[in-house]
Amino acid sequence: MKRDLHTPGFSFEVQATVGKARAGLLHTPRGTIETPVFMPVGTQGTVKAMTAHDLETGAIDAKIILGNTYHLFIRPGLEVLETHGGLHKFANWKRPILTDSGGFQVFSLGANTKIDEDGVTFRNHLSGDKIRFTPERSIEIQKIIGSDIAMVFDQCPPGDADKPTQIDAMRRTTAWAKRCLETPRGVGQALFGIVQGGIDLELREQHLSEITKMSFDGFALGGLSVGEGTEAMNHVLENIAYKMPRDQPRYLMGVGTPSDLTKGVQSGIDMFDCVMPTRNARTGMLFTSKGPITIKNKKHEHALEPVDENCDCYTCKTVSRSYLRHLQKAKEMLYGRLATLHNLSFYANHMRRMRQAILDGETPPSHLDPWQ
Repeated sequence: MKRDLHTPGFSFEVQATVGKARAGLLHTPRGTIETPVFMPVGTQGTVKAMTAHDLETGAIDAKIILGNTYHLFIRPGLEVLETHGGLHKFANWKRPILTDSGGFQVFSLGANTKIDEDGVTFRNHLSGDKIRFTPERSIEIQKIIGSDIAMVFDQCPPGDADKPTQIDAMRRTTAWAKRCLETPRGVGQALFGIVQGGIDLELREQHLSEITKMSFDGFALGGLSVGEGTEAMNHVLENIAYKMPRDQPRYLMGVGTPSDLTKGVQSGIDMFDCVMPTRNARTGMLFTSKGPITIKNKKHEHALEPVDENCDCYTCKTVSRSYLRHLQKAKEMLYGRLATLHNLSFYANHMRRMRQAILDGETPPSHLDPWQ
């Protein structure tokens, strides 16, 4: 059943379900996104080492990518983005973009931030200058960036935060979410709400009830994979994800390993993002259908086989493990591109296999997951 979302031009339909897992279609003005989907992270207006053509073609064929509101605000800055008419034209990307709100920097740059009821004061991590983010400012910046899906400005506490801290973060996130809804967005720009509450299921359900009463286009689980541990995160996913609205997209922010994606899909999540495939590529960890490998290891020095014989990406079809090891050891720029292309292809194929399993009436099984 297809449901029109609150923002004109956006709709979502669930095509098939198996248990809690579901396959769907998120229709946007810039294209349809097949779910479950992994969104490559383009923090500073680029998915590192990838061109738009790399992302749009071959095994990756990314239907949507991510941009970071805080980092794009810092560099290149809003004047440059306004000159180009937004990030799509600036980066020559024609498909949908989702932007986070800058709220995660409250957590990741915690030593340099001050939170109050109105918003957050940052220290620019490059210059040291003070920066002020409020819910209104975050939406204004995302409007200039021109993303297709914007996120509300939220407070993301660390995974080991005590209950009073979690409750404060929930209260602020709810208040800020209302202010985000009241702030004018770009034409055709959808807005997702974020659910906090840490690993306390009672708090999660309480906040889910609060956030889903508001007219958002989709909903995300925030505040996971921030130090709470995999077992605790999975406990939240198993008990909360399927309780999110059935006829709107569900997004798990900043997660994760292939195993995390499998568990998320099995729990009912539709959308994922994480820097892991790109970051790990640069540091030498490559994902394969038989588990991850460290390409710099001596055993790959004379290896003639590709990274993964079951992968159809450009890297696996054209070069050997030995050559990739040489590029990595020599610090050649080409290594970063070939390795990243492979890891993103692995993630994309992993999601496609799980989606097809659901469409075929099968539970996305763990045997599709080499990390199990």
